[in-house]
Amino acid sequence: MSLKLRLIVMNFLQFYVWGAWLITIGRYWFETRHWSGTSFGAIFSTMGISALFMPSLMGIVADRWINAERLYGALHILGAICLCLLPQAGDPHAFFWLILATMLCYMPTISLAITVAYNALKENDLDVVRDYPPIRVWGTIGFIAAMWTTSLLGLETSPGQFYVAAAAAVGLGVYAFSLPHCRPRMTRTDSRSLLDVLGLTSFRLLRDRNMAVFFFFAMLLGAALQLTNAYGGTFLGEFGTNPAFKDALAVRYPAIIMSISQVSETLFILTIPFFLKRFGIKTVMTISMLAWFLRFGLFAYGDPGPGLWMIVLSCIVYGMAFDFFNISGSLFVEGQADPKIRASAQGLFMLMTNGIGAVLGSSISGWMIDRWYTDAAGVKDWHGIWIAFAVYALAMAIAFVPLFKHKHTQGAAAMPVPSH
Repeated sequence: MSLKLRLIVMNFLQFYVWGAWLITIGRYWFETRHWSGTSFGAIFSTMGISALFMPSLMGIVADRWINAERLYGALHILGAICLCLLPQAGDPHAFFWLILATMLCYMPTISLAITVAYNALKENDLDVVRDYPPIRVWGTIGFIAAMWTTSLLGLETSPGQFYVAAAAAVGLGVYAFSLPHCRPRMTRTDSRSLLDVLGLTSFRLLRDRNMAVFFFFAMLLGAALQLTNAYGGTFLGEFGTNPAFKDALAVRYPAIIMSISQVSETLFILTIPFFLKRFGIKTVMTISMLAWFLRFGLFAYGDPGPGLWMIVLSCIVYGMAFDFFNISGSLFVEGQADPKIRASAQGLFMLMTNGIGAVLGSSISGWMIDRWYTDAAGVKDWHGIWIAFAVYALAMAIAFVPLFKHKHTQGAAAMPVPSH
Protein backbone atom coordinates (compact mmCIF):
# COMPACT_ATOMS: atom_id res chain seq x y z
CA MET A 1 0.00 0.00 0.00
CA SER A 2 1.42 3.41 -0.97
CA LEU A 3 2.17 6.03 1.67
CA LYS A 4 -0.57 8.38 0.50
CA LEU A 5 -3.16 5.59 0.53
CA ARG A 6 -2.14 4.61 4.08
CA LEU A 7 -2.60 8.20 5.22
CA ILE A 8 -5.92 8.44 3.37
CA VAL A 9 -7.25 5.42 5.29
CA MET A 10 -6.12 7.02 8.56
CA ASN A 11 -7.88 10.31 7.80
CA PHE A 12 -11.05 8.60 6.56
CA LEU A 13 -11.45 6.60 9.77
CA GLN A 14 -10.35 9.51 11.99
CA PHE A 15 -13.38 11.56 11.07
CA TYR A 16 -15.72 8.62 10.50
CA VAL A 17 -15.47 8.01 14.25
CA TRP A 18 -16.65 11.56 14.96
CA GLY A 19 -19.21 11.91 12.19
CA ALA A 20 -21.15 8.80 13.29
CA TRP A 21 -22.56 10.66 16.31
CA LEU A 22 -21.58 14.35 16.45
CA ILE A 23 -24.50 15.73 14.40
CA THR A 24 -27.11 13.22 15.64
CA ILE A 25 -26.36 13.05 19.38
CA GLY A 26 -28.90 15.83 19.95
CA ARG A 27 -31.73 13.71 18.62
CA TYR A 28 -30.66 10.77 20.81
CA TRP A 29 -30.50 13.11 23.81
CA PHE A 30 -33.88 14.79 23.37
CA GLU A 31 -36.02 12.24 21.52
CA THR A 32 -34.78 8.98 23.04
CA ARG A 33 -33.60 9.96 26.50
CA HIS A 34 -35.87 13.02 26.93
CA TRP A 35 -33.20 14.85 28.90
CA SER A 36 -33.05 18.62 29.36
CA GLY A 37 -31.52 21.18 27.02
CA THR A 38 -29.50 22.70 29.84
CA SER A 39 -27.67 19.43 30.39
CA PHE A 40 -27.12 19.03 26.66
CA GLY A 41 -25.12 22.26 26.55
CA ALA A 42 -22.66 20.68 28.96
CA ILE A 43 -22.22 17.74 26.58
CA PHE A 44 -20.85 19.99 23.83
CA SER A 45 -18.61 21.75 26.33
CA THR A 46 -16.69 18.48 26.85
CA MET A 47 -15.04 18.93 23.44
CA GLY A 48 -13.70 22.31 24.44
CA ILE A 49 -12.69 21.16 27.91
CA SER A 50 -10.77 18.22 26.46
CA ALA A 51 -9.06 20.39 23.86
CA LEU A 52 -7.92 22.82 26.55
CA PHE A 53 -5.12 20.52 27.65
CA MET A 54 -5.19 17.05 26.07
CA PRO A 55 -3.80 17.91 22.59
CA SER A 56 -0.94 19.88 24.16
CA LEU A 57 -0.30 17.20 26.79
CA MET A 58 -0.31 14.35 24.29
CA GLY A 59 1.81 16.46 21.94
CA ILE A 60 4.43 16.72 24.69
CA VAL A 61 4.31 12.93 25.21
CA ALA A 62 4.75 12.35 21.46
CA ASP A 63 7.60 14.88 21.22
CA ARG A 64 9.49 13.34 24.14
CA TRP A 65 8.67 9.72 24.93
CA ILE A 66 6.31 7.73 22.70
CA ASN A 67 6.00 7.36 18.93
CA ALA A 68 3.08 9.54 17.82
CA GLU A 69 1.43 6.75 15.80
CA ARG A 70 1.46 4.37 18.80
CA LEU A 71 0.00 6.96 21.14
CA TYR A 72 -2.57 7.76 18.47
CA GLY A 73 -3.66 4.12 18.20
CA ALA A 74 -3.86 3.59 21.97
CA LEU A 75 -6.07 6.66 22.41
CA HIS A 76 -8.51 5.46 19.74
CA ILE A 77 -8.85 2.05 21.38
CA LEU A 78 -9.52 3.66 24.77
CA GLY A 79 -12.02 6.00 23.12
CA ALA A 80 -13.85 3.04 21.59
CA ILE A 81 -14.36 1.55 25.06
CA CYS A 82 -15.85 4.84 26.26
CA LEU A 83 -18.17 5.02 23.23
CA CYS A 84 -19.50 1.53 23.98
CA LEU A 85 -20.27 2.58 27.57
CA LEU A 86 -22.24 5.71 26.61
CA PRO A 87 -25.60 3.95 26.04
CA GLN A 88 -25.29 2.42 29.52
CA ALA A 89 -25.43 5.84 31.21
CA GLY A 90 -28.62 6.06 33.27
CA ASP A 91 -28.78 9.83 33.69
CA PRO A 92 -27.32 13.05 32.18
CA HIS A 93 -24.69 13.27 34.92
CA ALA A 94 -23.25 9.82 34.13
CA PHE A 95 -23.49 10.51 30.39
CA PHE A 96 -21.51 13.75 30.85
CA TRP A 97 -18.58 11.98 32.51
CA LEU A 98 -18.54 9.23 29.88
CA ILE A 99 -18.65 11.66 26.95
CA LEU A 100 -15.92 13.69 28.66
CA ALA A 101 -13.76 10.55 28.87
CA THR A 102 -14.51 9.89 25.19
CA MET A 103 -13.44 13.41 24.24
CA LEU A 104 -10.30 13.22 26.39
CA CYS A 105 -9.27 10.29 24.19
CA TYR A 106 -10.50 11.67 20.86
CA MET A 107 -9.52 15.35 20.76
CA PRO A 108 -5.74 14.82 20.91
CA THR A 109 -5.94 12.31 18.06
CA ILE A 110 -6.84 15.14 15.65
CA SER A 111 -3.52 16.91 16.13
CA LEU A 112 -1.63 13.60 16.40
CA ALA A 113 -3.04 12.51 13.03
CA ILE A 114 -1.73 15.75 11.53
CA THR A 115 1.68 15.19 13.12
CA VAL A 116 1.92 11.61 11.82
CA ALA A 117 0.89 12.68 8.31
CA TYR A 118 3.24 15.68 8.12
CA ASN A 119 6.17 13.64 9.41
CA ALA A 120 5.58 10.81 6.94
CA LEU A 121 5.31 13.18 3.99
CA LYS A 122 8.49 15.03 4.95
CA GLU A 123 10.39 11.80 5.54
CA ASN A 124 9.55 10.86 1.96
CA ASP A 125 10.59 14.27 0.58
CA LEU A 126 7.03 15.28 -0.34
CA ASP A 127 5.59 18.81 -0.27
CA VAL A 128 3.27 19.05 2.75
CA VAL A 129 1.32 22.05 1.42
CA ARG A 130 0.78 20.39 -1.96
CA ASP A 131 0.30 16.77 -0.91
CA TYR A 132 -1.50 16.94 2.44
CA PRO A 133 -4.83 18.59 1.45
CA PRO A 134 -5.77 15.85 -1.08
CA ILE A 135 -5.10 13.34 1.72
CA ARG A 136 -6.99 15.31 4.38
CA VAL A 137 -10.04 15.62 2.11
CA TRP A 138 -10.69 11.92 2.77
CA GLY A 139 -11.23 12.76 6.42
CA THR A 140 -14.18 14.90 5.40
CA ILE A 141 -15.42 12.13 3.12
CA GLY A 142 -15.22 9.81 6.13
CA PHE A 143 -17.30 12.25 8.18
CA ILE A 144 -19.93 12.38 5.41
CA ALA A 145 -19.96 8.59 5.07
CA ALA A 146 -20.52 8.24 8.82
CA MET A 147 -23.37 10.77 8.84
CA TRP A 148 -25.08 9.00 5.97
CA THR A 149 -24.54 5.60 7.61
CA THR A 150 -26.17 6.80 10.82
CA SER A 151 -29.05 8.48 8.99
CA LEU A 152 -29.82 5.82 6.39
CA LEU A 153 -29.65 2.98 8.94
CA GLY A 154 -32.17 4.84 11.09
CA LEU A 155 -29.73 5.32 13.97
CA GLU A 156 -30.18 9.09 14.46
CA THR A 157 -32.12 8.52 17.69
CA SER A 158 -30.54 5.18 18.54
CA PRO A 159 -27.56 4.20 20.71
CA GLY A 160 -26.41 2.29 17.63
CA GLN A 161 -24.63 5.44 16.45
CA PHE A 162 -22.13 5.08 19.30
CA TYR A 163 -21.47 1.42 18.48
CA VAL A 164 -20.80 2.31 14.84
CA ALA A 165 -18.30 4.93 16.00
CA ALA A 166 -16.69 2.49 18.44
CA ALA A 167 -16.21 -0.16 15.75
CA ALA A 168 -14.44 2.38 13.52
CA ALA A 169 -12.31 3.56 16.44
CA VAL A 170 -11.12 0.03 17.26
CA GLY A 171 -10.27 -0.58 13.61
CA LEU A 172 -8.33 2.68 13.41
CA GLY A 173 -6.59 2.03 16.72
CA VAL A 174 -5.24 -1.31 15.52
CA TYR A 175 -4.39 0.07 12.07
CA ALA A 176 -2.44 2.98 13.59
CA PHE A 177 0.31 0.65 14.80
CA SER A 178 1.13 -0.12 11.15
CA LEU A 179 1.56 3.55 10.18
CA PRO A 180 5.01 5.04 9.40
CA HIS A 181 7.02 5.62 12.56
CA CYS A 182 6.88 9.13 14.00
CA ARG A 183 9.55 9.04 16.68
CA PRO A 184 10.09 11.65 19.43
CA ARG A 185 12.51 14.40 18.38
CA MET A 186 13.31 15.80 21.84
CA THR A 187 16.36 14.17 23.42
CA ARG A 188 18.10 14.37 26.76
CA THR A 189 20.77 16.59 25.22
CA ASP A 190 18.25 19.28 24.27
CA SER A 191 17.97 22.50 26.24
CA ARG A 192 16.24 22.04 29.60
CA SER A 193 14.77 25.46 30.27
CA LEU A 194 11.72 25.81 32.51
CA LEU A 195 9.51 25.77 29.42
CA ASP A 196 11.12 22.50 28.33
CA VAL A 197 10.65 20.90 31.73
CA LEU A 198 6.97 21.87 31.83
CA GLY A 199 6.46 20.83 28.22
CA LEU A 200 5.43 24.34 27.21
CA THR A 201 8.10 24.94 24.57
CA SER A 202 5.52 25.54 21.83
CA PHE A 203 4.28 28.61 23.73
CA ARG A 204 7.52 30.30 22.65
CA LEU A 205 5.77 30.82 19.32
CA LEU A 206 3.64 33.44 21.07
CA ARG A 207 6.70 35.63 21.62
CA ASP A 208 6.43 36.61 17.98
CA ARG A 209 3.77 39.32 17.66
CA ASN A 210 2.32 37.99 14.42
CA MET A 211 2.06 34.47 15.81
CA ALA A 212 0.35 35.79 18.94
CA VAL A 213 -2.18 37.64 16.76
CA PHE A 214 -2.63 34.54 14.59
CA PHE A 215 -3.37 32.29 17.56
CA PHE A 216 -5.74 34.87 19.09
CA PHE A 217 -7.85 35.02 15.95
CA ALA A 218 -7.63 31.24 15.59
CA MET A 219 -9.28 31.13 19.01
CA LEU A 220 -12.06 33.48 17.84
CA LEU A 221 -12.60 31.34 14.74
CA GLY A 222 -12.75 28.26 16.96
CA ALA A 223 -15.64 29.92 18.78
CA ALA A 224 -17.42 30.44 15.44
CA LEU A 225 -17.02 26.74 14.61
CA GLN A 226 -18.54 25.78 17.96
CA LEU A 227 -21.57 27.98 17.24
CA THR A 228 -22.41 26.14 14.04
CA ASN A 229 -21.74 22.69 15.56
CA ALA A 230 -23.92 23.34 18.59
CA TYR A 231 -26.86 25.10 17.00
CA GLY A 232 -27.00 24.16 13.29
CA GLY A 233 -28.83 20.86 13.72
CA THR A 234 -31.08 22.20 16.49
CA PHE A 235 -32.02 25.16 14.28
CA LEU A 236 -33.23 22.85 11.49
CA GLY A 237 -34.91 20.45 13.90
CA GLU A 238 -37.10 23.16 15.46
CA PHE A 239 -38.76 23.80 12.10
CA GLY A 240 -40.50 20.46 12.70
CA THR A 241 -42.84 22.17 15.17
CA ASN A 242 -44.14 24.37 12.33
CA PRO A 243 -46.90 22.58 10.34
CA ALA A 244 -45.74 24.33 7.17
CA PHE A 245 -42.33 22.62 7.35
CA LYS A 246 -42.86 19.37 9.28
CA ASP A 247 -42.68 17.21 6.12
CA ALA A 248 -39.82 19.15 4.50
CA LEU A 249 -36.71 17.21 3.50
CA ALA A 250 -34.47 19.37 5.71
CA VAL A 251 -36.64 18.57 8.75
CA ARG A 252 -36.95 14.83 8.08
CA TYR A 253 -33.25 14.33 7.29
CA PRO A 254 -31.36 17.21 8.92
CA ALA A 255 -28.12 15.19 9.13
CA ILE A 256 -28.11 14.66 5.36
CA ILE A 257 -28.78 18.34 4.68
CA MET A 258 -26.01 19.34 7.08
CA SER A 259 -23.67 16.89 5.34
CA ILE A 260 -23.65 19.29 2.39
CA SER A 261 -21.24 21.30 4.55
CA GLN A 262 -18.81 18.39 4.58
CA VAL A 263 -19.21 17.82 0.84
CA SER A 264 -18.23 21.45 0.39
CA GLU A 265 -15.20 20.88 2.61
CA THR A 266 -13.93 18.20 0.26
CA LEU A 267 -13.88 20.71 -2.58
CA PHE A 268 -12.35 23.64 -0.74
CA ILE A 269 -9.60 21.54 0.86
CA LEU A 270 -8.26 20.90 -2.63
CA THR A 271 -7.96 24.65 -3.29
CA ILE A 272 -5.80 25.30 -0.21
CA PRO A 273 -2.39 24.72 -1.86
CA PHE A 274 -3.23 27.29 -4.56
CA PHE A 275 -4.58 29.93 -2.17
CA LEU A 276 -1.85 29.52 0.45
CA LYS A 277 1.02 29.68 -2.02
CA ARG A 278 -0.51 32.43 -4.14
CA PHE A 279 -2.04 34.71 -1.51
CA GLY A 280 -0.67 33.64 1.89
CA ILE A 281 -2.20 32.93 5.28
CA LYS A 282 -3.47 36.47 5.90
CA THR A 283 -5.70 36.53 2.83
CA VAL A 284 -6.83 32.95 3.40
CA MET A 285 -7.81 33.63 7.04
CA THR A 286 -9.63 36.83 6.03
CA ILE A 287 -11.61 34.89 3.41
CA SER A 288 -12.50 32.37 6.14
CA MET A 289 -13.90 35.10 8.40
CA LEU A 290 -15.99 36.57 5.59
CA ALA A 291 -17.25 33.07 4.79
CA TRP A 292 -18.37 32.65 8.42
CA PHE A 293 -20.24 35.96 8.04
CA LEU A 294 -22.08 34.54 5.03
CA ARG A 295 -22.65 31.19 6.75
CA PHE A 296 -24.49 32.77 9.65
CA GLY A 297 -26.22 35.46 7.57
CA LEU A 298 -27.73 32.92 5.19
CA PHE A 299 -29.00 30.84 8.12
CA ALA A 300 -30.69 33.97 9.47
CA TYR A 301 -32.91 34.28 6.40
CA GLY A 302 -33.24 30.62 5.35
CA ASP A 303 -35.95 28.04 6.02
CA PRO A 304 -36.75 24.46 4.87
CA GLY A 305 -39.37 25.76 2.40
CA PRO A 306 -38.85 28.60 -0.10
CA GLY A 307 -35.68 29.58 1.75
CA LEU A 308 -34.07 26.14 1.47
CA TRP A 309 -31.62 27.47 -1.12
CA MET A 310 -30.19 29.79 1.53
CA ILE A 311 -29.62 26.91 3.94
CA VAL A 312 -27.97 24.87 1.17
CA LEU A 313 -25.80 27.84 0.15
CA SER A 314 -24.86 28.38 3.79
CA CYS A 315 -23.71 24.75 3.95
CA ILE A 316 -21.64 25.24 0.79
CA VAL A 317 -20.01 28.38 2.21
CA TYR A 318 -19.19 26.44 5.38
CA GLY A 319 -16.57 24.43 3.48
CA MET A 320 -14.55 27.59 2.81
CA ALA A 321 -15.15 28.96 6.31
CA PHE A 322 -13.86 25.80 7.99
CA ASP A 323 -11.02 24.74 5.68
CA PHE A 324 -9.48 28.17 5.22
CA PHE A 325 -8.77 28.53 8.92
CA ASN A 326 -8.58 24.97 10.23
CA ILE A 327 -6.53 23.17 7.56
CA SER A 328 -4.63 26.25 6.40
CA GLY A 329 -3.92 27.21 10.00
CA SER A 330 -2.38 23.84 10.82
CA LEU A 331 -0.18 24.05 7.71
CA PHE A 332 0.93 27.55 8.71
CA VAL A 333 1.81 26.40 12.23
CA GLU A 334 3.78 23.47 10.78
CA GLY A 335 5.83 25.94 8.74
CA GLN A 336 6.54 28.14 11.77
CA ALA A 337 7.44 25.55 14.41
CA ASP A 338 10.78 23.88 15.08
CA PRO A 339 10.53 20.17 14.04
CA LYS A 340 11.37 19.22 17.64
CA ILE A 341 8.07 20.69 18.86
CA ARG A 342 5.88 19.80 15.86
CA ALA A 343 3.34 17.78 17.89
CA SER A 344 3.27 20.35 20.71
CA ALA A 345 2.74 23.19 18.21
CA GLN A 346 -0.23 21.37 16.64
CA GLY A 347 -1.50 20.78 20.17
CA LEU A 348 -1.27 24.53 20.83
CA PHE A 349 -3.29 25.23 17.69
CA MET A 350 -5.90 22.71 18.88
CA LEU A 351 -5.89 24.33 22.32
CA MET A 352 -6.70 27.75 20.88
CA THR A 353 -9.35 26.58 18.38
CA ASN A 354 -11.10 23.52 19.81
CA GLY A 355 -10.18 24.31 23.41
CA ILE A 356 -10.36 27.92 24.54
CA GLY A 357 -12.30 29.02 21.46
CA ALA A 358 -14.86 26.23 21.80
CA VAL A 359 -15.38 26.80 25.53
CA LEU A 360 -15.82 30.54 25.08
CA GLY A 361 -18.07 30.03 22.06
CA SER A 362 -20.39 27.56 23.80
CA SER A 363 -20.55 29.34 27.17
CA ILE A 364 -20.93 32.93 25.95
CA SER A 365 -23.37 32.04 23.16
CA GLY A 366 -25.47 29.95 25.56
CA TRP A 367 -25.70 32.84 28.01
CA MET A 368 -26.43 35.33 25.23
CA ILE A 369 -29.18 33.20 23.68
CA ASP A 370 -30.87 32.59 27.04
CA ARG A 371 -30.57 36.28 28.02
CA TRP A 372 -31.65 38.05 24.83
CA TYR A 373 -32.99 35.59 22.25
CA THR A 374 -35.28 33.23 24.20
CA ASP A 375 -38.78 34.27 25.28
CA ALA A 376 -40.66 33.25 28.42
CA ALA A 377 -42.10 30.19 26.66
CA GLY A 378 -38.62 29.00 25.70
CA VAL A 379 -38.97 29.86 22.00
CA LYS A 380 -35.72 31.01 20.41
CA ASP A 381 -35.40 33.94 18.00
CA TRP A 382 -33.23 32.15 15.46
CA HIS A 383 -33.17 35.10 13.07
CA GLY A 384 -31.71 37.34 15.78
CA ILE A 385 -29.29 34.63 16.92
CA TRP A 386 -27.79 34.11 13.46
CA ILE A 387 -27.61 37.86 12.78
CA ALA A 388 -25.65 38.32 16.03
CA PHE A 389 -23.25 35.54 15.01
CA ALA A 390 -22.85 37.10 11.54
CA VAL A 391 -21.95 40.47 13.05
CA TYR A 392 -19.37 38.72 15.25
CA ALA A 393 -17.69 37.12 12.21
CA LEU A 394 -17.66 40.40 10.26
CA ALA A 395 -16.11 42.24 13.22
CA MET A 396 -13.35 39.60 13.32
CA ALA A 397 -12.49 40.18 9.67
CA ILE A 398 -12.41 43.96 10.07
CA ALA A 399 -10.05 43.72 13.07
CA PHE A 400 -7.82 40.98 11.63
CA VAL A 401 -6.68 42.80 8.49
CA PRO A 402 -4.80 45.69 10.20
CA LEU A 403 -3.59 43.63 13.21
CA PHE A 404 -1.99 40.66 11.42
CA LYS A 405 1.07 41.94 9.57
CA HIS A 406 2.54 38.71 8.22
CA LYS A 407 4.38 39.25 4.94
CA HIS A 408 3.79 36.59 2.32
CA THR A 409 6.29 35.55 -0.31
CA GLN A 410 4.42 34.17 -3.32
CA GLY A 411 5.00 30.45 -3.70
CA ALA A 412 5.66 29.89 0.03
CA ALA A 413 2.98 28.67 2.43
CA ALA A 414 4.65 30.13 5.48
CA MET A 415 7.74 32.09 6.39
CA PRO A 416 9.86 30.83 9.28
CA VAL A 417 9.50 32.65 12.52
CA PRO A 418 12.72 33.99 14.10
CA SER A 419 14.34 31.54 16.53
CA HIS A 420 14.29 32.46 20.21
